[in-house]
Amino acid sequence: MKPRSKSANSSKPRPAAKPPAELHPRNRHRGRYDFPALIAACPDLRAFVAVNPYGDESIDFANPAAVKTLNRALLIAFYGVQAWDIPAGYLCPPIPGRADYIHSLADLLLDSHRGRVPDVVRVLDIGCGANCVYPLLAAAEYGWQCVASELDEVALNNARQIAAANPQLNIELRQQKIPSAMFLGIVQDGEFFDLTLCNPPFHGSLAEASAGSQRKWKNLGKAPRAATPLLNFGGQGGELWCEGGEEAFIQRMISESRQISQRCLWFTSLVSKASSLPLLYRTLEKAGALDVRTIEMSQGQKQSRFLAWTFIPPASHERFSSV
Repeated sequence: MKPRSKSANSSKPRPAAKPPAELHPRNRHRGRYDFPALIAACPDLRAFVAVNPYGDESIDFANPAAVKTLNRALLIAFYGVQAWDIPAGYLCPPIPGRADYIHSLADLLLDSHRGRVPDVVRVLDIGCGANCVYPLLAAAEYGWQCVASELDEVALNNARQIAAANPQLNIELRQQKIPSAMFLGIVQDGEFFDLTLCNPPFHGSLAEASAGSQRKWKNLGKAPRAATPLLNFGGQGGELWCEGGEEAFIQRMISESRQISQRCLWFTSLVSKASSLPLLYRTLEKAGALDVRTIEMSQGQKQSRFLAWTFIPPASHERFSSV
């Protein structure tokens, strides 16, 4: 199975292809939410479900408590994840879109190994947040061995509690103690990974992040519930913005990836803005990446993508082993 990719086996990607119109074919959340089944899995969800103006059962997606409870129900019903919770104000990611990233990463491995995913796959999540969603999905869906890093101590402790409550999933949490580092201080001597993934802070300032939150409220047809509506959608400062935004963040990641270029098959990161891609392509070309791909994803009207790059020659992909 080929990834939904826009590039050739070179550091110069092909022109953009038309993005997919729906979630990944293996995504468990392609249809409407089955609220009776979700309530059966998580009875707390019942309090938030009501019939909307279109006559369908739904929740108020502008209500953080409702969104968090829906996430908990989805994780229980589809992935067997227990005791999932996040502290107030921390990022609460939509499960369907996060699952798409994981399935598309699996496609990268299928493509690199002639349609066969290796028996053992090791994955590194840079900045797992308090929600720890990517490791949970990767370990539950594919049985991958996951290492997750986090700088924020509150977020890290919460992720550790979630992992401890789900010992059937192979997830190891590591604290990043170097604020500006990605792989340094996390990747240990002699350690190899098949994949890295990251959901970087997209905005370049608090004001930009606040403006983005205002747009979300407008799209929901609602007025902000507070003078500073940023946290109504979840996310601490470091989860939402950094100096220079996603371009600067991913450029630093590319620079660090060169230092461990032979110890990971595919480095990847979400890219929120298509306008960020040309600069990142040039950065990867200067870094000497041998294959650069942009994989498009879609969730309803929302378009997203992730950037993938490797320093391993294509002929050596199938022989690459993280163990």
